[in-house]
Amino acid sequence: MKYSTSTALIGLVLAFSGLLSVDSQASKAAFDDKFRQLGEVLPTPNIYRTASGTPGHKYWQQQVDYDISIAIDDKTQRLTGEQIMDYQNNSPDTLRYLWLQLDQNRMKRDSAYKMTSRAPSEKKVTFDSFRRLVESPIFDGGYGITKVSASNGKALHYVINGTMMRVDLPKPLKSGASVEININWHYQLHEQKVLGGRSGYEYFKEDDNYLYEVASWFPRAAAYYDAKGWQNKQFLGNGEFTLEFGDYDVKITVPADHIVAATGVLQNESKVLTSTQRKRLKQAKKAKKPVLIITPAEALANEKSRSSKTKTWHFRAKNVRDFAFASSRKFIWDAQGYQQGNSNTMAMSFYPNEGNPLWEKYSTEAIIHTMEQYSKYTFDYPYPVSISVNGPVGGMEYPMITFNGPRPTLDDETGEKTYSRRTKYGLVGVIIHEVGHNYFPMIVNSDERQWTWMDEGLNTFLQFLAEQAWEEGYPSRRGHATNITSYMKSDNQVPIMTNSESILQFGNNAYGKPATALNILRETIMGRELFDFAFKEYALRWKFKRPTPADFFRTMEDASAVDLDWFWRGWFYTTDHVDLAIDNVYLYRPNSQNPDVEEAWERALDNEQPEFISDLRNKNQWVRTQDKPELLDFYNDHDKFTATNADRNKYNEEHEKLESWQKDLLTNNSKFYVIDFSNHGGLVMPILLDITYADNTTEHIYIPAEIWRKNSKKVSKLLIRDKEITEIALDAKWQTADVNINNNYWPARPIQSRFDLYKEKKKDMMRDYNEALKDISAEKINNEAEHQEEGK
Repeated sequence: MKYSTSTALIGLVLAFSGLLSVDSQASKAAFDDKFRQLGEVLPTPNIYRTASGTPGHKYWQQQVDYDISIAIDDKTQRLTGEQIMDYQNNSPDTLRYLWLQLDQNRMKRDSAYKMTSRAPSEKKVTFDSFRRLVESPIFDGGYGITKVSASNGKALHYVINGTMMRVDLPKPLKSGASVEININWHYQLHEQKVLGGRSGYEYFKEDDNYLYEVASWFPRAAAYYDAKGWQNKQFLGNGEFTLEFGDYDVKITVPADHIVAATGVLQNESKVLTSTQRKRLKQAKKAKKPVLIITPAEALANEKSRSSKTKTWHFRAKNVRDFAFASSRKFIWDAQGYQQGNSNTMAMSFYPNEGNPLWEKYSTEAIIHTMEQYSKYTFDYPYPVSISVNGPVGGMEYPMITFNGPRPTLDDETGEKTYSRRTKYGLVGVIIHEVGHNYFPMIVNSDERQWTWMDEGLNTFLQFLAEQAWEEGYPSRRGHATNITSYMKSDNQVPIMTNSESILQFGNNAYGKPATALNILRETIMGRELFDFAFKEYALRWKFKRPTPADFFRTMEDASAVDLDWFWRGWFYTTDHVDLAIDNVYLYRPNSQNPDVEEAWERALDNEQPEFISDLRNKNQWVRTQDKPELLDFYNDHDKFTATNADRNKYNEEHEKLESWQKDLLTNNSKFYVIDFSNHGGLVMPILLDITYADNTTEHIYIPAEIWRKNSKKVSKLLIRDKEITEIALDAKWQTADVNINNNYWPARPIQSRFDLYKEKKKDMMRDYNEALKDISAEKINNEAEHQEEGK
């Protein structure tokens, strides 16, 4: 049989004992075990959190209930409130003080957030960014605490430390006991589009109106839990909020012509809504599409009103970890009921006329779609309402209510409103994302102040699944493995398991990389069935509880019987990237030991070698043996590959001693391919091969990541086939986030690119200097006059 090297195969004869010599050559250098268990990294299991990832039989968490009354002054944008906080100590510990979050103190002039803000990294800055740099140091926000007292009215000692406030209790709070604390406070709301942040107001100059999105607005009890104690890290802007569950009773006083959207269920419909509005709400409960509770025309009429009276909107919410609201006279309001499984919810959207036609078409639909899709992978949405509000905040989540920013663009000259492809999918995507946060972390209550990825990463992964179920080919920003490769090979990064305030490349690290990792786990490593079961088990185990990273890692392994320590270690604890490569492909065959066969094979290989250049040029030249043939002898008739009788006798003698199965192995006609792989990126992953054969058939081969367990840098794989392999592709479907696909093919493929040609433009200062100066203001007036004339 002839073994061709015409396709760059290297034909070698090798004893089978040395086939996989790459793995067998152990190095005395330090062994980098990518598959060592995470036991030395994860916290020790205990009675509160088990080794399987479930809450322990002694698991506990605090409960904090709030009774709050608040008022907004629409003329000064000042917020004033008073609250009663009932703190239930369910821990086994006695507490002498409580820590509360004062997140609005981030806006104080001397706050750590402002003092540690850095100069722009580039000289090129947008107007909006530069305006924020200029005005942020000037604005002096933060809480004015006017009262802190016990239930008997006696003042309590307290200390404010940045964004945290310690309240010293009148007596130690024992396990199982509760304490009531009264707090009065106020603070100045800020213009969100100027100073940024997760809440604030938007001012509409055209109609002199305000739209308020209010969050992190009251002193909130900090989390106290077994794995951390008090979560009292300062709020520096990135690490969001970890809070305790509780029941809320909230009264919000606003101008009488305002509409309020809030966490919870409205308690006094008859006092704040008209009979027509209440009728529409009832109709929306069973509607098949959104019903307008307040129409665009009614919202426009409200914009023009200026009531001097106020109304108080009363809401109650049970078992939530926070409360947010929005208020404006500009709101259009639509709603549609959603019933599925144990869910019985009102999906509602609040938006100004500036949001249409985009918001009326997509917002409520996106809310319902999110609940439908997320419930498949977690649990039925448990709350009675789910709200999407359009305002200045680009995207932020709170229990039952989300703030979402995208709007159409208004042409000032024509009055036409249009929206780009990016705006449309940006709106759908951000609503899915923010409504999805109701599941993570509003219900599966992870510690956002410590681990951003536990809510943003998990939620972004589910967002990807929901987006792909919205329409075929949905342009998801994050989720597909190839979308993260540029980040994975970048230099300026830290591991996912980094505290929220220390993360570099925040979006890629906390959102994109963990979401992609989970999608790779689902599609490539675990498979959908095992992954979906384990992920849902995690959501169910920790619903209305506070999980840590270890609880997630352990649950995913416990519910799937897949050892994933290597995956968590590589993807979450390092900055390694994926770059697997095909180094060499060898074609072996058994040495039959038959001299006639083996020497003929050696001759065939030799004949395929290129001729020496001198031999080619010397062809047909005169040689002495042409004139003197007597100089030719035995060696001119027999080349170096001639089998001798001595070789044959030795072979026959040895062959007779072999057993039949050994003789069969010597004459095995299969093709033995040995493929060498390298790991250039450090991150071990499965080896996914697509093989093409000479007969144009193909085969997909999945080699688990464990092939790297004894050597994480180089490994060889033996494939025994009856057909000739013509092509090999590594990760042909881009499943593993491999950063360099150019070393993934055998034979190598050309790297495709292009030349970008341009016409050089020469500068002419004299010509540019002499150009007539335009009167921009006059031109604008003329254009406006022309449009008015056309309108008539």
